[in-house]
Amino acid sequence: MRKGRFTEEQIIKVLKEHAAGMSASDLCRKHGISDATFYKWRSRYGGMEISDARKLKALEEENRKLKKLLAETMLDASTLKEMLGKNF
Repeated sequence: MRKGRFTEEQIIKVLKEHAAGMSASDLCRKHGISDATFYKWRSRYGGMEISDARKLKALEEENRKLKKLLAETMLDASTLKEMLGKNF
């Protein structure tokens, strides 16, 4: 996955500036982002604190590892079934 220019902490700070009363277009111009990017950030990180974003990132990483582990286990199981089917 592509690594963005902004960290979650920076994104949340930008969103807090918006909550403080700065307009979205001014924020986009100030930080060099598009309106679409700003609204995507707002839908994903709106109302979060920095600690919440860190927890979300940790959970996403754990979920990625578990999915990989499950896929490997299923591949091993199908390989074993295939080998047993050929022997009998």
